Amino acid sequence: MRIVMQPARRSEKVVNKHYEDTIASPVDIDANAHLLEPRVVEQLKQLFPSGQAQMWGVVPGKKDVNVAQVKKMSPGDWVFFTGDKKLYFGGTIALMWRSSDLAEELWQTNGEGQTWEYMYALSGTRGFGIPVAEIRSLLGWNPNRNIMGITVLSEEESDILQTYLTLDPAPSAVQQNDVQQDEEAVAAYDGELERKATRAQRGEQAALKRRLLPGLTGECALCGRELPGTFLIGAHIKKRAMCTDDEKRDLTNIAMLACTLGCDALYEHGYVTVAEGGGIQVSPLAAVIPEIDTHIQERLTGRTVTWWTPQREPYYQWHRTHTFKELPPA
Repeated sequence: MRIVMQPARRSEKVVNKHYEDTIASPVDIDANAHLLEPRVVEQLKQLFPSGQAQMWGVVPGKKDVNVAQVKKMSPGDWVFFTGDKKLYFGGTIALMWRSSDLAEELWQTNGEGQTWEYMYALSGTRGFGIPVAEIRSLLGWNPNRNIMGITVLSEEESDILQTYLTLDPAPSAVQQNDVQQDEEAVAAYDGELERKATRAQRGEQAALKRRLLPGLTGECALCGRELPGTFLIGAHIKKRAMCTDDEKRDLTNIAMLACTLGCDALYEHGYVTVAEGGGIQVSPLAAVIPEIDTHIQERLTGRTVTWWTPQREPYYQWHRTHTFKELPPA
């Protein structure tokens, strides 16, 4: 998954109008089918059974300056909308196509007479509130660097951001080239297929589990069930990969017990979080996946996490702002 930075500053009147027209209000596929190639309509309907899709587009730019970046993008990549000094919206590129007819219908043309004809539809979208300055620091960019045009990040930068913000892939068109490249990569790889954890990390994890679970059984911090230790893990409240060394050594506060019967995965992927004071907060996006919604309704809704303390609050706060799945902004 490559990550694309899409400048779209909503403080600009035109940009905000486009956002309201085709992101906040998804585009009706049937109503615009006459402006698209039949194969595009068919793919859109397969990817979006509701018949509506969030769409965006890119203009060629002067001397086609944006086209080189567009050619680096493909279905399955992740797009962040940036503007007014923050990342505020993102999702998976489900499908890409070119249509000046549909772009003009949706957004007309800009001052140079160009339209946003390099189009894409988004799936699995969610809201964010991450300052661009935080991203600059994370990726080691120049403190004065701004995201001026559409930009495809390097694989290394994309991997860092995917881990940092727990970007789960959503449905997208499968490209035959991807399948072939994956098979060739696996066939060509002759290294170890299993990576060994370092002794230090194993020691830290063992000490953490002993601290959290002194006996044979324990209570899941999220659902409150008393379970054998086999079904409980020491779950980091803040993503471990993003903890400082001092935070990793804060064994008293950095983690909680979470069960492997669903709660750990729901927290890890941001479908639930813990509000200040301990109340469990449920992502509105959980409702679109019935199996997840059922678990939450039966086990988690209305619960208060007794593991919450003022000392653990900074770690819960990080999870709320970086991992929890918010609705896209209206």
